[in-house]
Amino acid sequence: MASLLEDPTLNRHFKGHKDAVTCVDFSPDNKQLASSSADAFVMVWNFKPQSRAFRFIGHREAVTSVQFSPIGHLLASASKDRTVRLWTPNIKGESTILKAHTAAVRSVDFSHDGQSIITASDDKSIKAWSVHHQRFLFSLTQHTNWVRCARFSPDGRLIASCSDDKTIRIWDTTNRVCINTFMDYKGHSNYVSFNPSGTCVASAGSNSTVKVWDIRMNKLLQHYQVHSAGVNCLSFHPSGNFLLSASNDGTVKVLDLLEGRLLYTLHGHQGPVLSVNFSRDGEQFASGGTDSQVLVWKTNFDVFDNKEINKMQQKRLFPEEPPHLNDIYPRSPHLHRRNGHGIEINPMFEVADTQAFNPPIVDVTNVATNEQKQWMHRHGEIPRSVSVPYETSPSLSTASKTRRHTEDHVADEKTFSQSSLNSTLEHIVEQLSILTQTVSILEHRLTLTEDKLKEYLENQHQNSE
Repeated sequence: MASLLEDPTLNRHFKGHKDAVTCVDFSPDNKQLASSSADAFVMVWNFKPQSRAFRFIGHREAVTSVQFSPIGHLLASASKDRTVRLWTPNIKGESTILKAHTAAVRSVDFSHDGQSIITASDDKSIKAWSVHHQRFLFSLTQHTNWVRCARFSPDGRLIASCSDDKTIRIWDTTNRVCINTFMDYKGHSNYVSFNPSGTCVASAGSNSTVKVWDIRMNKLLQHYQVHSAGVNCLSFHPSGNFLLSASNDGTVKVLDLLEGRLLYTLHGHQGPVLSVNFSRDGEQFASGGTDSQVLVWKTNFDVFDNKEINKMQQKRLFPEEPPHLNDIYPRSPHLHRRNGHGIEINPMFEVADTQAFNPPIVDVTNVATNEQKQWMHRHGEIPRSVSVPYETSPSLSTASKTRRHTEDHVADEKTFSQSSLNSTLEHIVEQLSILTQTVSILEHRLTLTEDKLKEYLENQHQNSE
């Protein structure tokens, strides 16, 4: 199978956050990527060339989680400031605030129909909220320590959660009760995720392990020990055949769940990797880390020919010892230890990435109170390019107001002009690079043509003799 795989490649990286990137999520149409950060900002990056990025301002402390709604018209973010915000992911940046918990909110997740969200918090609870009415629905409270993550199943009927109490719990959303508990005595889980079919849950362990549990048989199916430090995040490929893991050891791992082995080890971040996520179509994945970078990778390894797909289907129907993820009746846990056959990829050793760039950033906010503006002053400059409204004094003259507005407008124009100039220069450089490559290809083809012509003439000469 390995011969049919194509290695993942680093497509681009986005720089703009001022602190660790805590979460990444692709929009449903795969045209945008959202990221949250310890710098208290949410950012939306556009994949269209020469597009600007949006920085959403509102949270007062680190943002821990971000996710697009299933149709992409909303963006939910969770923060250590104890709130959840629902944003419109455009230049207007309107947001609704949910005062969700009495402690830091660690994760937020939309249901499959987009009608509700669930949040997990350090107050030891999981809460469900109506998106349309922005109101509280119910609470799940059996965890006895911080709840790190809570996720809906693909059909929305179940919730999986993990906590510092070293348990993974499965909840029934209809009856709002815990129907199963998996214990892990060696460490707590930082993240949980359902596979696309909803039959299994994967957990990211603080003890460097990745585990896959069958929630129908209530058994541990696979146990990977491929990282050398705590695992922070996981993401299933839409096919369910691959699993991404992000770790404090600075790597992203690609696990082949059908073969039960480590497939790739990706080096790109300078420091712990906190988040990883596949796009909805599986053709890309993104990662974010403490180096404040967002890396976007092209998957490549998910493409197979028909023969290989048929072989996989046969393996699912007639599994071999030891059992794998797709076994119907698993007999024992399948342990996978770190070994040398995983392919190591470090794009930093290759030629510089010509697609990497720092897009112009537009700051987006609704209404800033004096308190928010003071906070922004402490953490960086108040944004100029979009709407932090000024608090005007009653005694301020009209001329003074007009002069200040004019000065700000001129400053905005200068900022925009500089950004436009930078974008134009970057575009010219890219076009020149493409032209250079085209000329090189044409020269190569011309050389081949000359060689073939020479060979043809020599053959003709020999034949005539």
